[in-house]
Amino acid sequence: MKDLRVALVQAAPVLFDLSGTLEKVDGLLGQAKSEGAQFVLFPEAFISAYPRGITFGTVVGSRSKMGRAMWQRYHDSSLDLNAQAFLDLANIVKKNGIYCCIGVIERVRSGTLYCTILYFDPEGKCIGKHRKIKPTAAERIVWGEGDGSDLLVYDTPLGKIGGLICWESYMPQARMRLYDQEIEIYVAPTADHRDSWQHTIRHIAMEGRCFVLSCNQFVTREDYPLDLPGEVVDKLPDILSRGGSSVIDPLGNPLVDPLWDVEGILYANLSSDLLIQSKMDFDVKGHYARKDLFR
Repeated sequence: MKDLRVALVQAAPVLFDLSGTLEKVDGLLGQAKSEGAQFVLFPEAFISAYPRGITFGTVVGSRSKMGRAMWQRYHDSSLDLNAQAFLDLANIVKKNGIYCCIGVIERVRSGTLYCTILYFDPEGKCIGKHRKIKPTAAERIVWGEGDGSDLLVYDTPLGKIGGLICWESYMPQARMRLYDQEIEIYVAPTADHRDSWQHTIRHIAMEGRCFVLSCNQFVTREDYPLDLPGEVVDKLPDILSRGGSSVIDPLGNPLVDPLWDVEGILYANLSSDLLIQSKMDFDVKGHYARKDLFR
């Protein structure tokens, strides 16, 4: 990587609709490619929903029949990596000829759902994936936990790319696992639209001396289907996710300001010179590691 143009998609999927979301992914990738992007990042759980505000009929100690029907609706719109929809996604990436990282709800044959990110090269080959190792709070009702074996950084012609999903980035040992692999482009797909998240991604960029790409959805109540089993969509807030996608350089400076309260695609140009220059006074794996002190 010398100079790399990246795109961050801040949008809502076609919620709980797998085929509709895949069609939207195709259009968004094409739009980003037409603007010269070489790498595109989509938010957490873009295929095909981050189920913000959905109860799944649960309270502590009880689950309802309608809640189980809602979970099936979610299950049916998720992505089986051994099914045709996954091949369709790979072909969409190949058609657009671009590197891509996208958040998906992954379904395995036993039935469990995982919050996962997938990495694709321009030929549509899935070069890596990562399952969220600790779903946050009520996410644990509907998502399983990854085993951590995929905390990996991928060496690509664009640079060394890896990342964590949302609040995994608050886990210091997980971050250090990526720093030890000399990560250069840290993807941080998220569902956190609070101002405090902006401080988090700036800290990670400065700590890891890497570019941080944070991508969130912009979602409104109007994006939700009205026929979700057992859910009262009319009582949801007008805006459920404000977005706040941004790109931070290795010295902690925003390359683009956070995008709030609107759907759009952010673009930024990354220079590897900044990766080198930032190591002059801090190298989390090298001269600042001092591992000799912690044996």
